[in-house]
Amino acid sequence: MSWQPSNDPVLGDPMSCDALDLVIVPRTRDLGDGFEVRRALPHGKRQMVGPFIFFDHFGPVQFVSGKGMDVRPHPHIGLATVTYLFDGSIMHRDSEGNVQEIAPGAMNLMTAGRGIAHSERTPDAQRAAGQKMLGLQSWIALPAGSEEIAPSFQHYGAGDLPMISERDFTARVIAGSSFGIASPVSMVSPWFYTEVTAVAGASVPLDPDHEERAIYVVDGEVEIANERYEGPRLLIFRPGDRITVKALKATRMMFLGGDALEGPRHIWWNFVSSSKERIEQAKQDWKTGRFAAVPQEHEFIPLPE
Repeated sequence: MSWQPSNDPVLGDPMSCDALDLVIVPRTRDLGDGFEVRRALPHGKRQMVGPFIFFDHFGPVQFVSGKGMDVRPHPHIGLATVTYLFDGSIMHRDSEGNVQEIAPGAMNLMTAGRGIAHSERTPDAQRAAGQKMLGLQSWIALPAGSEEIAPSFQHYGAGDLPMISERDFTARVIAGSSFGIASPVSMVSPWFYTEVTAVAGASVPLDPDHEERAIYVVDGEVEIANERYEGPRLLIFRPGDRITVKALKATRMMFLGGDALEGPRHIWWNFVSSSKERIEQAKQDWKTGRFAAVPQEHEFIPLPE
């Protein structure tokens, strides 16, 4: 995805749960053709949760035959992108030569490091037939000392990721560790990301061992410390408290967070860095064509002026 700043909404959520640090109502933007994106991070009151510095919720949207997503090639530095789908498919292409169709439940981690360009488009078959799209994209800011690592791409199908199946909820561990099991995904800093699907009445624990933690309620409604929160909401918790999430109706949510980075990051367009000078260099690199090209692509998103 590509990023531009927009205003935060005025929050009206109750804040009586002592363990809650902040409740974020994601702001909505229409990208055209009825394709809506809800942005929870970055926020005026909170830049990151662990290393999560960007959190987008796109869809649900139904593309008719002949229509689809077309995010032209664009650059990134200093971060890793995570694309996670509930419905639909996306074709990923990047300047390292990786071509991968992203399907629901799969983990796709593109580490930009010192620089990568990529495109995200609806695959040809799904474009011809039409498809429903619903998913999330997150950016993981890289820690100091790793911001300029070599770019890379990891893909794990839904069947490759560990699952927990309890009587009233299931959890897929996408990255890091949750519920005592670990994902096979390699990471350069400690963070975690887990999809949880719960039936009405389910009680789900949130691991207190992670330094920074949040729950993104995709859809449904939850109760925490006698307060109710409907999706979509990002609920950010204080460290150390034991949290139990009760689903009041069928609910889909993401548990996320990790170790806090050593300091804030600068964000400009699709660039993340601890150095303003490095972002200025990246601007010029994209403007003058010094990023490697994305194979099979003949378009690109120009540098915003």
